[in-house]
Amino acid sequence: MTSDKDKGFSGSIPSLYEKYLVPLIFEPYAADLVNRLASKSLGHILEIAAGTGVVTRALATVLPENVSIVATDLNQAMLDQASSIGTKHPVEWRQADAMQLPFQDEMFDAVVCQFGVMFFPDKPQAFSEARRVLKSGGVFIFNVWDRIEENEFANVITMSLESVFPDDPPQFLVRTPYGYYDHSIIERNLANSWFTASPQIDTIAARSRAESSQIPAIAYCQGTPLRNEIESRDASRLDEATDVAAEAIAQQFGRGAVDGKIQAHVVTIEK
Repeated sequence: MTSDKDKGFSGSIPSLYEKYLVPLIFEPYAADLVNRLASKSLGHILEIAAGTGVVTRALATVLPENVSIVATDLNQAMLDQASSIGTKHPVEWRQADAMQLPFQDEMFDAVVCQFGVMFFPDKPQAFSEARRVLKSGGVFIFNVWDRIEENEFANVITMSLESVFPDDPPQFLVRTPYGYYDHSIIERNLANSWFTASPQIDTIAARSRAESSQIPAIAYCQGTPLRNEIESRDASRLDEATDVAAEAIAQQFGRGAVDGKIQAHVVTIEK
């Protein structure tokens, strides 16, 4: 179950997220999502939980200019970061809650979401909203991380922080980003959202690479709401927690460039 702190992408988190986390884990899956849409006949696309715009930029680069793209996120700070980077052709950036989308019924040919549904407090409600704004025959496509054990840097960092806060170790990564991987639960949530088709679920492994162990440590400890959990325990220990995470990664993956496994599920379902 998500907490309010899990949705807090503010302060310096958006810039650190974009600088470190996007190239570390998000770019290959953004390309995968866009490639799955590229062959379809599309006029209007809605992106929900767009974050700092890694998928949005890929959509605007790959798809024809006559395809309309609306990119939304709950956090205005993330959209501000995304819009400051820009896109190859114009995109409408709009703050919106996936639980209550501010769009009319059947407006979009596709709804896409990269690593956002794990943060939705009521997933069937969010899925129902995605279905509502889809045209008949439209496609809803999203990805979610597999269990944390299949995502090596995130797993090592989570375990390392147990030594910093042994009485109350931060569990954000396990609870939220890596907490919604069970196919049967995903399928049930979609069925409870009035999707009648069966989803296609593909499991995709990739590699997460960085020039040093410090980069994934900063990415996760300071560029995600894990930072909120650390600071709520003791804000003065953020740098210490980051250094402990970096050392744990160095011990397992080496003191130079590091390379770890990441794995996600890609879900595609038609209305």
